Amino acid sequence: MKKQYIKLFLRAAIAIGFLSAVGDRFGIWSTEVSAWGNWNSFVAYTKVINSWAPDVLIDPLAILATAAEVLFALCLLLGFKTELFARLSGFLLLSFAMAMFLSVGIKPVLDYSVLTTAAAAFGLSLMQEKHLEIDGVLKGEYL
Repeated sequence: MKKQYIKLFLRAAIAIGFLSAVGDRFGIWSTEVSAWGNWNSFVAYTKVINSWAPDVLIDPLAILATAAEVLFALCLLLGFKTELFARLSGFLLLSFAMAMFLSVGIKPVLDYSVLTTAAAAFGLSLMQEKHLEIDGVLKGEYL
């Protein structure tokens, strides 16, 4: 398989994973498959995995995580600053993994493949060749 297709697959997989999780927070998924199902449940989970944080920071942390996931997903899908947003995605996912590990243990980190997805994001950040990316258009590579 060509590297350009692998890069496209990584971009899409990471972005869709983020958007699926965000959608779950807003009730997009049915209750049978949903992790949270609504915003309040997501905020409660945010409190569990950020037990170090005072209550006043929980809502902002939930909003920040959600905003980052949406922004990173859109940039990855469009191919805008792909290497940067892939790297940021990797760090975001590592921060999720650390928070989960410290609060609820290693099993959820492994079950939800957070480390695998972080590794995929870091791998994507190393792929410099442009393929179906706005970055390529902006650099004049497709003209």
